[in-house]
Amino acid sequence: MPEFMDKRDRAEVFRLRLAEALLRDGQSQSGLARAAGVDRSTISALLGAGTRLPNAQLAADCAQALRVSTDWLLGLTDHPDPPDRLLADAVQMIPATRALFDATIFGWHRDAAGYKIRHVPATMPDMLKTRAVVEWEYRETLGAQAAQAIQSFETQLDWLRGARSDYEIAVPMHEVASFATATGYWSGIAADVRAAQIDMLIRLCEELYPVLRLYLYDAHQVFSAPVTVFGPHLAVIYLGRHYLVFRDPAKIAAVSQHFDWLVKKAPLGARDAADHLRELRRAIL
Repeated sequence: MPEFMDKRDRAEVFRLRLAEALLRDGQSQSGLARAAGVDRSTISALLGAGTRLPNAQLAADCAQALRVSTDWLLGLTDHPDPPDRLLADAVQMIPATRALFDATIFGWHRDAAGYKIRHVPATMPDMLKTRAVVEWEYRETLGAQAAQAIQSFETQLDWLRGARSDYEIAVPMHEVASFATATGYWSGIAADVRAAQIDMLIRLCEELYPVLRLYLYDAHQVFSAPVTVFGPHLAVIYLGRHYLVFRDPAKIAAVSQHFDWLVKKAPLGARDAADHLRELRRAIL
């Protein structure tokens, strides 16, 4: 909308938007008049042709009754939702599961198909794991449904690999080293499972580049919580039991800049990752 409008133009915008809000809300002129505490003739006059504008109190009452923004009715913004609803939509807390891709994550990947997806995993990236690693890591959590859940996970991965999205994945160097040496979180995982996993990572880094770009950053220099940026429309931080979801463009841009910072500081870029993995692989078997 223009930054400044004369009274006639603003009255016309208000009239059209008031009518639109009434239609969308399914409310009658009489119903709106009762909610706003005015006569029906007052609402009819606002909806009629002319230059009549409501006072601030009436504009606010109409907006509240119709669940829209007063600024939107007056042509000061193009967003009809009131500020509290915009804030609720811009930042959300969504329950998260412990194991594998759940339906929520898969839906976000599917909606972002064709866009660049940037990802910092909680451990090793799920979408690059072998079945044996997935079974070792998640079988206890999945319990009796493990086989079914893993099959569903693999079906989702097959879909993702054909979704034409570019993936940039940043993993701390110590996480990869911990996996290769079966220490810390990965303590007890068998050598042959680790070897097969690193072999697959090397193959994927080489075969899928540049669609897949794996960066290894030094957590002594930089830090990141688990985070994923799904194109330009969604950024998600993984908290454990919940996802913190951002839909506000400014916050998505800030998370994207954080990822770019990780990549810029990473001592091992996408063309170096495979050679580093080979060094780790040689020490396993």
